[in-house]
Amino acid sequence: MAFLYLAVRCLYTFLISTTFGYTSSSDTEIKVNPPQDFEIVDPGYLGYLYLQWQPPLSLDNFKECTVEYELKYRNIGSETWTTIITKNLHHKDGFDLNKGIEAKIHTLLPWQCTNGSEVQSSWAEATYWISPQGIPETKVQDMDCVYYNWQYLLCSWKPGIGVLLDTNYNLFYWYEGLDHALQCVDYIKVDGQNIGCRFPYLESSDYKDFYICVNGSSDTKPIRSSYFTFQLQNIVKPLPPVCLTCTQESLHEITLKWSIPLGPIPARCFVYEIEIREDDTTLVTTTVENETYTLKITNETRQLCFVVRSKVNIYCSDDGIWSDYLLAKLIFFQFIFVTGLLLCKRDSYPKMVRCVTL
Repeated sequence: MAFLYLAVRCLYTFLISTTFGYTSSSDTEIKVNPPQDFEIVDPGYLGYLYLQWQPPLSLDNFKECTVEYELKYRNIGSETWTTIITKNLHHKDGFDLNKGIEAKIHTLLPWQCTNGSEVQSSWAEATYWISPQGIPETKVQDMDCVYYNWQYLLCSWKPGIGVLLDTNYNLFYWYEGLDHALQCVDYIKVDGQNIGCRFPYLESSDYKDFYICVNGSSDTKPIRSSYFTFQLQNIVKPLPPVCLTCTQESLHEITLKWSIPLGPIPARCFVYEIEIREDDTTLVTTTVENETYTLKITNETRQLCFVVRSKVNIYCSDDGIWSDYLLAKLIFFQFIFVTGLLLCKRDSYPKMVRCVTL
């Protein structure tokens, strides 16, 4: 039986050697070349780059093999590499163009083609930089972008440090689905300078990287460009909840109820934060997923103050921005309990609902 196994193994080795043109002797080393013409290409998408290459030379002996490539890349200065294994001759991904990019790739021959062990080529390497103009202090400061109510994107910034009044900034943006980068057409201006952009309706822009470049020009000095990348669903600031009511369900319970904010955001995407102050001494902050909250009170409770705000939850985004609190004209009421009935009247104190028991 052992003899039969050895004979089969020898036959397998002979067939592999005959097919791919190498011998299995210990002094014969199987080698493969790295990919050719490896490069990083910038198509003008403000950070979305192409990494592309050609097959290695001298693959004639491995025509029956499925050749793979191991690609590693990162922004220069990053501690970790992104690594992929692919059979393709290209790969696309987003990068931070405020920094340089480095990448390397080598060829992999699977063990089926190399008598039982994977063979790797040497690395081919490539780098890419945007040639910086101007000193870093001239680029825009305090860039802030908010996607209001999942409908309207607005970005704002401050001019760079030490720039003169003749300096002006221009914003360009791109996301997958656009043919090319677009420039802002509705700038927010102060004293003739662009300090923000109101974006038009952005069709099919959610759950994908959104790239922005803000560059500048001046007659006195070069201005450094800035690059930003985010996803719109992660910077949503919804409207506040509406129709807040307060009812006393029992002697020791008060129930707060409200309706979801107006707009296109589904009810399943909200989380709410309630802040409660009891007798101006105790502050409790709690979050709930439904549009109701029941609060326990005691006979000693003389005064309750509370506010409610909304945010997109973790099921619909990775992050988000809390809404404003309920508007004063909608939510500040004074409640007086008389013979078991709840009477209410509107007051003018901002951003607070005050329940008073007498």
